[in-house]
Parts: sequence; C-alpha cells; structure tokens
Amino acid sequence: MVIFDIDPSRYDAQLEAKRERIERQFARFSPPPLEVFASPPSHYRMRAEFRIWHEGDDLFYAMFEADPEAPLQRGRVAQRVVRVDRFPVASERINELMPRLLDAIRDEPLMRRKLFQVEFLTTLSGEALVTMIYHKPLGDEWESQARELQARLGVSLIGRSRKQRLVLDRDHVWERLEVDGRELHYQQVENSFTQPNAEICRAMLHWARDVTADSQGDLVELYCGNGNFTVALAQNFRRVVATEISRTSVASAQANLDANGIDNVHVARMSAEEFALALSGEKQGRRVAAMGLAECDFSTVLVDPPRAGLDADSCAPLMRYSRIVYISCNPDTLATNLEQLTRTHRVIRMALFDQFPWTDHCECGVLLERLPSA
Repeated sequence: MVIFDIDPSRYDAQLEAKRERIERQFARFSPPPLEVFASPPSHYRMRAEFRIWHEGDDLFYAMFEADPEAPLQRGRVAQRVVRVDRFPVASERINELMPRLLDAIRDEPLMRRKLFQVEFLTTLSGEALVTMIYHKPLGDEWESQARELQARLGVSLIGRSRKQRLVLDRDHVWERLEVDGRELHYQQVENSFTQPNAEICRAMLHWARDVTADSQGDLVELYCGNGNFTVALAQNFRRVVATEISRTSVASAQANLDANGIDNVHVARMSAEEFALALSGEKQGRRVAAMGLAECDFSTVLVDPPRAGLDADSCAPLMRYSRIVYISCNPDTLATNLEQLTRTHRVIRMALFDQFPWTDHCECGVLLERLPSA
C-alpha cells in the first residue's frame, strides 16, 4: 500500500502493535525486555523517489498501489496510479522541493519531455540532492537549463539517462548526526544505500555504542556499507576491520572515516564469505595482507545483512566470536538466524527501531554473548 497521508495521532498505537509482534515472535529466545525506539511520526524519511506521470499539459508525482478489483495482468495483481502532491513521511525539505521542481519545469519542454522519475536525497540540515531520470539523451542545452534550475532550487542536481550520468555539482550530501555528544559526519552518495530515517539512525548508533561500551579487543564488521556503524563504534575498540563488496560504499566509508578523524579502522573490499576464508588462512593475497589479521584479537562481530538475512554457512563463522551484534531489517530472517546462533550464544539485549512507521517493517538490534558451555 502506498502511503501518501498519515494520522500522527495514531502513531503510538501502530508502534505498540509492532512491539507486541516482536515480543511474540522472539519470546522463544528468552530475551530481556524489548527496548523500543520511536520515530518522528511524520517527515522522517530523508530520501524518496517518485515516478513522473504526464497527462496532457499536466505532470505530477506518482506512486503505485495494488488494485485487487482489476483483472490480473500476466497472473499478477494490477497496479493503479496514485497521484502524490504531498508526501508527509518524507522530510520537510523534500515536501518543500516537490512542488517547486514541477512548477519550474512545467512550461519548459526540454526539461519535462520524457522525464521519467525524480529522486530526492536530503539531510537534517537541509542539504538536498535531486536526480532527474529521462528516457532520452541529455545534451548541452539540457545541462544549461539544468544548471539554472539547480541554482533556482538551491540543490545539487544530477541528470540520468541510459548510459548517461551528468553530475552538475556533486553526487553526494553530508549528513551530520549528533550521537552521545559527538557530531558524526557521513557522506551519502546518490544511488547508494543510506539509512533513510535519520532520527532512527541516530538511535541505532547510540544503541550500538551502548551495547559495545565495555568492549575488549577488536571488532569485525560485515556488510559495513558507507561506514554508518563503523564511524560510531570505532571509539569502543582497539581496532576495527570492516568489509563491504560495493566499490562506491567502500569509497564512502573511507571518506567518512577521514572526515571524522578515525585512524583505527581498515575497510576491505570483500564479501563476508571471502573474509571468513581469509580469517581461516584459506585466502591469501594483497587485500588479505593489508588487513593485518595476525595482529587482531577479534572479540566482537557486527553484522547488518540485507533482508534475506544469512544462510547457515554464513551464520557459522559468527559463532566463533564472544559477542555478536546483529542489526536486522527483517524479523523473519533474524528469527531463523537466531535459531542457529543461540546454540552457542544467548540474547543479552534486544531493540526495536521503528525505521518505517505506518508499514509492517520492523528493524531490530540484538546483542548475543557466548554461553560458558559453548
């Protein structure tokens, strides 16, 4: 269901329903009381994307929702267009830019013709990056008008088309999050993953720092992305080795470490599976040598996998560590992984982060410690 209107007075009730769901689903693991972190009920998403719908001389932002009353299309439920003139789950900056952008291009044939999609990326401080995606090549005349539009809106603008990416100013914004009295700086690059809910991201970083505050030894972080947790947790450990497969994310992670003056972290571009082989001595090479694994004393592993979670072979290496910090965007796959991990570890802390209010989505954090008998 596409969300284009909300009732903030109902927020507490929807959050309570999520609490009850998570407590029921994970009761078999005997966790301590669930820690719940609420989101702002509106204007919490720092990024949003919309299709652009053209109807005669008009154009508007559009999303799609299932239309169960319509005939099936190729065996699938049909979709209907939903006009979106305002989007209260998105940041106030996005809502301010949405009508201004359309008003600026409505009477400009070059800018509006074959415009297919618009993506917004914003920060708490009001920085904004707008990507306009077309079904046509973009030439010098488009770039000239786009630069005027960029200045008029006070944003950084990117034009995309097939095999084209025109960056007029820069391809990123800088988010600044105050966590435990420190201002952390994050480069967030267009078209790469970033935490969409800035306030919940701040809560997640605080929680992760809190559960690792008494750490001894070193940290392994798998699926580190742009270094979101890496930057916040480096202070709690002697040394951190973080892995990530995406070149763009690795570059952002290194930029974020530099921006925050952090020098005890090594980011390696490799998969979690490759790292497990490197740790066991089965994988060698330049990237492995650069990690300096022989000098590390890993006590804690942090894993933040995609929605599919981890398969059994990926879970097994985590069981070697004294402590596991598991950040999950899918309670169902988290529960499956905990069935395996709780053979050797027990749940010490558990949190619910309301990353996406008004949806069924639940983000969870779990701290596990190894059982004495393991």
